[in-house]
Amino acid sequence: MNAAQATAEVFWTAFQALSKSEREAFLEKLFNDRTLKEDLIDLAILEQRAEEPSRSLTDYLASRNQERP
Repeated sequence: MNAAQATAEVFWTAFQALSKSEREAFLEKLFNDRTLKEDLIDLAILEQRAEEPSRSLTDYLASRNQERP
């Protein structure tokens, strides 16, 4: 386990030790941080789409250009 993982483990353990209302207050504070919220949304989308087939940038751009009027 590296230093970052160890730090994350400490924070995770502390979070789990909070009461339900404390956890909710903490999560509300996290979600009110615009930058972090955007990062979390991006991570959720990546997780949802992980099983989708990938395509090259060239293929994507070609299909995008075909769709434009």
